[in-house]
Amino acid sequence: MKDPIFLDNAATTRTDPEVVEEMKPWFDERYGSPATLYAMGAEAKQAIEEARQRLADLIGADVKEIYFTSGATEANNWAIKGTAEALASKGKHIITTNAEHHALLMPCRHLEKNGWEVTYLPVDGEGLVTPEAVADAIRDDTVLVTMAHGNHEIGTIQPIAAIGAVTRERGVTFHVNAAQTVGHVPVDVAELECDLLSLSAHKFYGPKGVGALWMRRGVRTTPLLHGGGQERKRRPGTHNVPGIVGLGKAAQLARNRMQSEAKKLVELRDYLIEGIEKGLDDVRLNGSRSERLPNNVNFSIEGIEGESIMLSLSYPTAEGSRPVYVSTGSACVSGTLEPSHILLALGVPVEMAHGSVRLTLSHENTREECDYVLETLFEVVERLRSMSPVYKRGASKCATGNDNDGCDCEAAG
Repeated sequence: MKDPIFLDNAATTRTDPEVVEEMKPWFDERYGSPATLYAMGAEAKQAIEEARQRLADLIGADVKEIYFTSGATEANNWAIKGTAEALASKGKHIITTNAEHHALLMPCRHLEKNGWEVTYLPVDGEGLVTPEAVADAIRDDTVLVTMAHGNHEIGTIQPIAAIGAVTRERGVTFHVNAAQTVGHVPVDVAELECDLLSLSAHKFYGPKGVGALWMRRGVRTTPLLHGGGQERKRRPGTHNVPGIVGLGKAAQLARNRMQSEAKKLVELRDYLIEGIEKGLDDVRLNGSRSERLPNNVNFSIEGIEGESIMLSLSYPTAEGSRPVYVSTGSACVSGTLEPSHILLALGVPVEMAHGSVRLTLSHENTREECDYVLETLFEVVERLRSMSPVYKRGASKCATGNDNDGCDCEAAG
């Protein structure tokens, strides 16, 4: 079988070879604990601080405001639960959106079970929420607004800086999940006007199992974990030195490569979007066309299940074919038969939501690979639709050729 084409980079990325090389010595030759005073420990502590500086440089932060975690999920839980607990005497109201990653939704739902009230703001058809909607939802007892910078599934980038200006004016703590944006688009914590920001190394060519929470000086949170005095007594546990070193190297590489990589990815992204819309009938692009992550392509394809498309691409039967790895719905819940809550929040009909496919690119992908993906995707969709008992070509379009959804012409009825 030929090498696969990996188009699931929103789920995880290949660790960059330069990152791997920088990590290697910290597994065997330089394995000391940074909590010790002898030379090997001091060496590890210095490496951690160098990585902290590299990450601070990437996001425009003060190095003393960065705390290493096991990933964005831990950082999100810390930001949400820690802020809620620290500010409980002020109020127990939190604001988020109904189109968030489960790493935000689940902590909020946990807090709901323990006496907090959460407002889930609706998003529009592109997945956007307005600063005005956030302002209208803020109450005297609101202690936290939490949302993603870039949506992991549909790629929509929220107007975080404008929302941050609202929360700053109203004196409400603002947490941003930047797992999909750090390393891919410019992220400057001062410009975003947020108070807490989460990230994960494996989303931008770093290792799995390591991330960070940036916390503006003076922000009140309680620790999520309790134990030793690591990370200035705010996040206990022996440091993952190889992982932190890898995160630092990935941050350095991202800072140097971001502009050129984003240009390449936008070109490939738009090439795929244009190709799919020209080559297939009855499809819907999910997310914003303009405010979109450079690498994200998400379509709903009418008449067939996204899981069937994904499996057909992943396990081709023709000799000499290349597997194509994509996802359907959210990667974290792709094992369920429930349609994506994010697509439903956009107003995508349930049937179309079941037919969603997400293709997310990396700097390793090429134009030639995109051509192969388009050709293979068209063949798979045609074959599956020919067997579908529900698909009728053109059923989602009115007589003018426009999408029925939202059309009020007589032909649409």
